[in-house]
Amino acid sequence: MKLYYSPGACSLSPHIVLRESGLKFEPVLASTKTHKLQDGTDFYTINAKGYVPVLELDNGERLTEGPAIVQYIADQAPAKNLAPAAGTMARYRLQEWLNFTTSEIHKTYSPLFNPDVPEAYKAMAKAKLLDRYRWVDSQLEGKSYLLGDGFSVADAYLFTVTNWAKHVGIDISGFKNLGAFMARVAARPAVQEAMKAEGLLK
Repeated sequence: MKLYYSPGACSLSPHIVLRESGLKFEPVLASTKTHKLQDGTDFYTINAKGYVPVLELDNGERLTEGPAIVQYIADQAPAKNLAPAAGTMARYRLQEWLNFTTSEIHKTYSPLFNPDVPEAYKAMAKAKLLDRYRWVDSQLEGKSYLLGDGFSVADAYLFTVTNWAKHVGIDISGFKNLGAFMARVAARPAVQEAMKAEGLLK
């Protein structure tokens, strides 16, 4: 398999999950600025939507959208327990978290990276993120991870997007449960490997 990624982007989530899964894969750097691969290939020929992540399967089929990709990876390595079994209530809880993270957190960060977005709008986005994080913090009370004691693909995604907070000036230091969660995920060997591979850690 090949994972098309950009350092520190939302593709870090499936990158972490691939390393957690132990499955063989090749990371392929795709610039979100030039939309070119290192060999000069136009990234739009890989994904017409123009963004990462893209997971290319051994048969050449390509899967896009982070929440779909991480569940696919988890299902290829069931012994790793990265996602509850399909059809269980726990699996729907996982999907609930993935959907919340993609629509309420990930998407709310997007304008904060755009220099053309007015500051007044950015202030509204930051306030909404803090409101969402307040709720997440309450949900992490007494839990190691989003679904309880075990690490899942939802944790990789929440960790990835929450890692952007400091880059856009959002102070989450007041959320003790979220802070403990971020430290817990950051300490995982697979997370460290993925971040080192992307040049995010020395």
